[in-house]
Amino acid sequence: MREAISDVATLLFTERGFDNVTVDEIAEAADVGRMTVFNHFPRKEDMFFDRDEEIRETLRETVRQRASGTSPIEALRQLVQRLVAEQSPYIEFSAASQRFIQTIEGSETLKARARAIRGEIAQVIAAALSESAGNDPTDADAYLAANLLLATWTVARIEAHRSFQDTQDAEKAKNVFLAIVEKGTVGLKAAMAGTRYA
Repeated sequence: MREAISDVATLLFTERGFDNVTVDEIAEAADVGRMTVFNHFPRKEDMFFDRDEEIRETLRETVRQRASGTSPIEALRQLVQRLVAEQSPYIEFSAASQRFIQTIEGSETLKARARAIRGEIAQVIAAALSESAGNDPTDADAYLAANLLLATWTVARIEAHRSFQDTQDAEKAKNVFLAIVEKGTVGLKAAMAGTRYA
């Protein structure tokens, strides 16, 4: 039910713009009651960013369950490589993903929520890094590493989407994405040299 509501909502948002769609319209299109929508999604924007918790759990588990001898930063780099190779919807460069980005860019509410999610994900990564090293949860190096990592991934996504928009070439966009992730990871490992994160 949750996925069905989210799918209907996302379709309406990408067709008409996030701010031009009401919860009542979503409920009607999904053939459910308004309260059913709110039972699954406390905020309207949560219907658009419906994979948020799934992404957080993937990041936590990547750090927690990494192979022996693999640093947390390297495990996260390998995660990105794997997601691209598996053609994960988390990292997709297509007409559908372009509509998703355009919908965010067309709504101040979605842009604000995207910024908030980025901050929340930085907290998740920092906590996982601190835990992995047996450090205090407020370890400054963990927060620095998490934010540098997300800055790298953000730039990589923006540039890859720009590449796809210009060329309509998904493979080229993936290569742009991966090249920036690799370059950023080198810098991140250098910044974290001497810590248990690198």
